[in-house]
Order: sequence, then structure tokens, then C-alpha cells
Amino acid sequence: MTASAEWTARDASTVWHPFTQHANWTEDRPVVVDRAEGPWLIDVDGRRYLDGVSSLWTTTLGHGHPDINAAITAQLAKLDHSTFLGTTHTPGIELSEALIDLAPKSDGPPLTKVFYAGDGSSAVEAALKIAYQYSTQTGRSRPKFVRLDHAYHGDTLGAVAVGGHDLFHQAYKPLLLDTIGVSSPGDRALGADRYAVALADLRAVMEASGDQVCAIIVEPMIQGAAGMLDYDADYLRTARELADAHGALLIFDEVATGFGRTGKMWAAEHAGVVPDLLTCGKGITGGYLPLSAVLAAEHVYEAFLTRPGDTAPRTFFHGHTYTANPLCCAAALANLRVMGEQDVVGQAVRLGERLTKLLEPVGAKDGVVEIRQLGTMIGVEVAPVGERTGFAVCQAARERGVWLRPLGDTVVLMPPLTLGDDETDLLVNALTEAVDEVVG
Repeated sequence: MTASAEWTARDASTVWHPFTQHANWTEDRPVVVDRAEGPWLIDVDGRRYLDGVSSLWTTTLGHGHPDINAAITAQLAKLDHSTFLGTTHTPGIELSEALIDLAPKSDGPPLTKVFYAGDGSSAVEAALKIAYQYSTQTGRSRPKFVRLDHAYHGDTLGAVAVGGHDLFHQAYKPLLLDTIGVSSPGDRALGADRYAVALADLRAVMEASGDQVCAIIVEPMIQGAAGMLDYDADYLRTARELADAHGALLIFDEVATGFGRTGKMWAAEHAGVVPDLLTCGKGITGGYLPLSAVLAAEHVYEAFLTRPGDTAPRTFFHGHTYTANPLCCAAALANLRVMGEQDVVGQAVRLGERLTKLLEPVGAKDGVVEIRQLGTMIGVEVAPVGERTGFAVCQAARERGVWLRPLGDTVVLMPPLTLGDDETDLLVNALTEAVDEVVG
């Protein structure tokens, strides 16, 4: 028995994995990762796999980056953890300053405050609660959120409520907040005029119910878990205008799209729009440690300050035990410093352009329905040939030394932003051969 087989058997006896059908778990021969270096994952049998999805879209610089390693080690020698409830610490303050400095800018109100959370879902949950409480504390109690069809914002109940992905969310509908779904501008089923259809739908909803809406929430420019459904920047500009016209807040969920993934530091920059609340996570620490944040505009923050004559507290009663953990903040600071010094966003632009060129022949294959891409966020939709076609393509790529993960029949490519040319060639060649093998 191989080491992988032994560890998989032990895993199956005790572990319940996320987003996993365990009836197929051992048959699917999961990779048992032992260590990692750069863009590579290495299993317990010594086999190497290119990390083609950045360990679920998180590793910006690759694994084991010396600067992040050093930052965590130095912080560990100084302060491992201290609550952010009633105390503060220097890494949390410095990271807040760095995030606000990097935040998207426009002619509108800037983002000026940072509220920390632990992962993408918890950041979205905090943003929803902030938006609703803001509405009650500005005298306009509004119970509804507007969300896009096919949206995915996480797995906590609030985040699920503003999602629109039935596969993930259907089972929990009796438990959810009251939300209004609108057409997605990335939905190919709407036809060639999908942008116009989606904008008309959003306008109609806001005209009919805008006085009940506390916030519009969107994944800016591309809906990741929906299969990389990209859309036009004008939708975000119109959403900003409609939110302002009807007194609602605008929330951008940049958990997946932030930190260079789309060829900009933030996807919002493609549209020149700044939301009232921006959630971020995943790549914030370079994929090292769990951390997320909500960036808030000053007018939102000010609504939570006690005023003379208040009879009810305005405090945001929300937080977590490990909020702004110093080790996480140190990792994030090092990651952002390296990104700036090495122009990692510029590297992401060049990587995205190279991937576009290399993938052109793949997009022309009969078995490929469509390639959708924004920067380094790529979805290759393949024609189904039986059950779990996307998974079969990923398994075939794995046999060629590349680890990928599908979203249904859409194979996702989202490598580290600093991926080298040789590794990029391997990524695309493995995908090409896998597609030919499964659907060619």
C-alpha cells in the first residue's frame, strides 16, 4: 500500500471534507499533500503537482515565500495572539493603514475604515449586518438585499441568503433572509443582450422596491463560483448610480477578485467605482493564514458612533475570538509589501495575457464550449460527455502533473500570480491534453 492510500484510508475513517461527496471520496484518489514549494504541491509519495488553482484561489506568490515565512516567524517571537476586543496591536494597525492606502479610489467617498474577520464568508456576514444596522441607524430601516442570480458569497447563512447558486444554497432556503434576486449580467442564457437585460432588471427592482433595500451586493466583474461568468464594467457603474439614487449601500465582494487576480489590485478598478463596503480575503495573506476584512466608507462608520440623546447603543456588536490575529496580519503585511516591491499586479497582467494567447487553440476545440477570463481568473467550460466531465478533465490533468479543480463542467485555472513561463506552459499543455483525452 502506498503512503497516499494509507493516509486516504485514515482520512476516510475520521474526516468530513467541505464540498465533498464522500461516497466517491476514496475512489477519486485524493491528493495527500505533504509539503509545498513555490507553485508546487508535493504529496506523501513524493509526486509533484503544479498548484493550478492557488490552493482555492489564495496563494498570490506561491508556497513557502521567504519574506512571508520570515514575517510570521518574527511576529511569533513577539506576539502570537491578543484579542482585538478592548486592545489593539501594531500589525493590525499597520495592515489597516496598508489596506486603506491600497483601496480603490474614485471621485466618490473613499473607503477609510477596516473591520477584520476570519474568512470570506465571515467578512460578507459582517458586511450584511453593517449594511442593515446602518439603515436602521440612519432612520430608514430597510430589511432587503438585492443579489445577483448565480452569485456565491460564502456558506454562512447570511452569505447564503445573498447567494444565487441553487446547487449550493437550495437546501437552506427556509432559513434565509428576505432578498431580491436580479438577473446576472454574466448569464449567457440571457443571450447576446445580457448586459442590457440585467441592467433593466436591476433598474426595475430598484424603482419598485428601492426604499426597502439596504444594500446591493455583487461580485465585481466576474462571478467566480458560478463558473467564471464575466461581465461588463458598466454594470457596476449603473449599480453605483442606482444605489445612490435610492439611498442603498453598494457592497463589492472582492474575496476572490481582490489582490491582483483580475489584473488590477481590485476588480472595482476596472469600472472606476468605489463601493460603500468592500469585502476581501483569500489572497490577503498570500494564502498562508485565514484572514479577511471589510473596508468601509466613512459615512457608514460614522453611523455607528454614539450621538447626544441616543437611547439605544449604536455599537456594532459583532466579532470573533481571533479577529485580527497578529500572525495573520504579519503575513498579510509581508504579502502586500512583496506585491508592491515586485509589481506582482503587473506580473499578473502579463501572466493573464500569456494565458489568453496559449489558450486560444483550446478554445477552438469542439469539446470546449467557452473560455471565460478576466486576468488570471479563467474558466474553461467543456461539453458534458457523461457524468462529472469537468472532474474527469481535472483528473486527467493531474496525471500530467497539474492539480486543478472544476466547478461543474467548468475547469478553473487560477495559478499563483508569479507563475513562471515553464510552469505556465505545463499548465496549459496538461489542460490541453486532458481536454483531448476526455472530450476531444
